[in-house]
Amino acid sequence: MSAPKLSALVVAHNEEAQLADCLERLTFADEIVVVLDRCTDRSVEIAARFNARIIEGAWPLEGPRRNTGIEACSGDWILEVDADERVPAEMAREIRDVIASAPFGHILVPFDNYVGKRLVRWGWGGAFGVMMAPRLFAKGAKRWGEQRVHPALELKGEKRFLKSRMIHYVDRDITDMIARLNRYTSARAADLRARAEAGEDIGSFRANVRRIFSRFYKCYVTRKGYREGQYGFLIALMAGLYPLLSYLKATLEKE
Repeated sequence: MSAPKLSALVVAHNEEAQLADCLERLTFADEIVVVLDRCTDRSVEIAARFNARIIEGAWPLEGPRRNTGIEACSGDWILEVDADERVPAEMAREIRDVIASAPFGHILVPFDNYVGKRLVRWGWGGAFGVMMAPRLFAKGAKRWGEQRVHPALELKGEKRFLKSRMIHYVDRDITDMIARLNRYTSARAADLRARAEAGEDIGSFRANVRRIFSRFYKCYVTRKGYREGQYGFLIALMAGLYPLLSYLKATLEKE
């Protein structure tokens, strides 16, 4: 019986500074598919150097963009990687071993998140970074939703876990972290405005103020952000502010 075919999928927008290093770590896959969303840099040229299947276009929403890439993959299994992420050699070997016998389903991949050169492993979550995500999955076992930021996931089949960790260069520094919070809350605000226009409940100011404390506690205490010192405090603070800032942008600003 032949080994399952593995596709590596990268979805990117103007990532010429990161793309080559990312793709270099994916050459163990049987095919590489790169979806380029409104790129104006050298991303096409870089992807072509790795013999990737390149799909260019413009997708206003993250979910359809990623689903386009998933549908283009021909492998039995798909590994979804962002341009700011790296697959270490031990993970590449583990992936090959796991998919050789894994049943239909999805596999959660743990992350080592870096802020600059600082490894910050604990405390991520609350819509401000992840500690683990279903990035390895059988074809047909994962589909993204329509939201602008952190789209919902439809997952099928058995759930499993990898042991080795994906390297994620999540932010360059604290300024970059704050800029990301601004982008995320603006995108979330657009989703909230669309829900409000459809007559759906988007919560209240008071409820979102309360969420500051519950989300902070979850990231700083439950997810052990306290182990990261001031970085853990900062991550928990931003996770707590995320829903309130999104709500205020949705209700006080025009789109």
